[in-house]
Amino acid sequence: MAETVQQVLRERLEDDQPGVLSGDRVWSWREHLAEARAEAAAIMARLDRDRPAHVGTLLGNNPHMLRALAGAGLAGYVLAGINSTRRGAGLVGDIHRADVQVLLVDDEHRELLADLDLGDVQVVEIESEQWAEEVASAGPFAPLRETGAMDPFMLIFTSGTSGDPKAVQVGNLMAVFAGLMLADKYAVGTADVCYLSMPLFHSNAILGGWSVAINSGAAMVPTKFSASRFVDDLRHYGVTYMNYVGKPLAYILATPERPDDADVPLRVAFGNEASDRDIEEFSRRFDCIVWDGYGSTETAVMVTREEGTPKGSIGKGAEGVAVYNSRTVTECAPAEFDANGVLLNPEEAIGELVNTQGAGYFVGYYNNEQANAERMRHGMYWSGDLAYKDKDGWVYLAGRTADWMRVDGENLAAAPIERILMRLEPLSRVAVYAVPDEHVGDQVMAAIVLRDGVTLTPAELEEFLAAQPDLSPKAWPRYVRIAPDLPSTATNKVLKRELIKQGPVAGDGVLWVREERGRSYAEVGEAAAV
Repeated sequence: MAETVQQVLRERLEDDQPGVLSGDRVWSWREHLAEARAEAAAIMARLDRDRPAHVGTLLGNNPHMLRALAGAGLAGYVLAGINSTRRGAGLVGDIHRADVQVLLVDDEHRELLADLDLGDVQVVEIESEQWAEEVASAGPFAPLRETGAMDPFMLIFTSGTSGDPKAVQVGNLMAVFAGLMLADKYAVGTADVCYLSMPLFHSNAILGGWSVAINSGAAMVPTKFSASRFVDDLRHYGVTYMNYVGKPLAYILATPERPDDADVPLRVAFGNEASDRDIEEFSRRFDCIVWDGYGSTETAVMVTREEGTPKGSIGKGAEGVAVYNSRTVTECAPAEFDANGVLLNPEEAIGELVNTQGAGYFVGYYNNEQANAERMRHGMYWSGDLAYKDKDGWVYLAGRTADWMRVDGENLAAAPIERILMRLEPLSRVAVYAVPDEHVGDQVMAAIVLRDGVTLTPAELEEFLAAQPDLSPKAWPRYVRIAPDLPSTATNKVLKRELIKQGPVAGDGVLWVREERGRSYAEVGEAAAV
């Protein structure tokens, strides 16, 4: 079995099956990889062999990015996926932290570099005539090195939902194994078409999308995610497999349903962070399998759903996955529930998801020993995600470690409240977070986005909350903002720190406030005017 991206791609060098579909153009795998090798030869001619062989990409989801990925894999240099939503000093910092020598940029993102001092980083405008001439004259391709299974293939930055992004070293073996497993599980082959609409600088798109295609020989459709264009794209390209991360399913489901949606060719949607409701609704609407699992960019803790997974659970963890109290460094007690599903022992059951056996496939952050030490404590990998686990081993997320709220002397976690709120039919997306109580501790705040064309009144929300038997009275949001959208990362993850910064007195939308000791909400008006 191939253990490196280099080995996998070499098997496709003479493959005349469709490899890339974009617009009305089709590249065979042979044509695609020939272009990738030619460009890689020109890139290697620019590299200083005495420095880390790191090539950055500031590219959209397009054939250029696919060519950059394939070139890095075949040549053996490390590709650093630069987040195209970063700006100014943050963008410069990411490029320098990754020790990028050559930065590939397309026309769409060229302006992001205007007036930025990148030092000795060589910026290559890949759509320019000058670069085309340089590629044409670069000479024959020869790999920089033969890569090993644990050698890094990419540097992929974390989403930055809880701080500055960190560059995760994604090893070749992981970049191969993830896609091989998914291709085998869902029988993805040369007749399939993979829809790559998640940012290709992120792990979900690489491990859950691109890797599936290179392992199976399926064609790839690189594109920017669009909920309104989604169904048309499925039909136009004959898409059978897609990956997602964050809230794309919610965005798609918020669009009007068509009578023939179930007739699209899509067979499988793989991803993470979708709600139970969205998983069920998407599967029904498009007549496909939706497999939602848990996995961070670091790939050190893996949790997968299986048959019989209870509502709200993300599944069962791989060997070594446990929930630990970070203060006592002991395993948390199993979660106990009452007849209505209320968690009875949150103080004892909620802790941090860990891998007690070590780092798994995680080989460390690049150039960040402090972050490595924080992740690897007491011989275990600490994910930064709160969770609880019942006596049968089912794992439930409770949010990030920053998502604890202290309300009237009781600790609450955000994720269980979010899961309950998502049962409310008019809701498309929701984020629950803490805002300071005027006396002591926290108050619960929820920012919600409604489905297109629907409305919600305070009375309807009150009626819904009162009918949820597993919702603690203290978990009723004190503040509710009906927002047009939620701030999010490029990978569709909600930026709660931005919401927390706004508190109840800033941000777009209409604000409802619940009376301090009651259950009635009153509309205050524009949130920014409170």
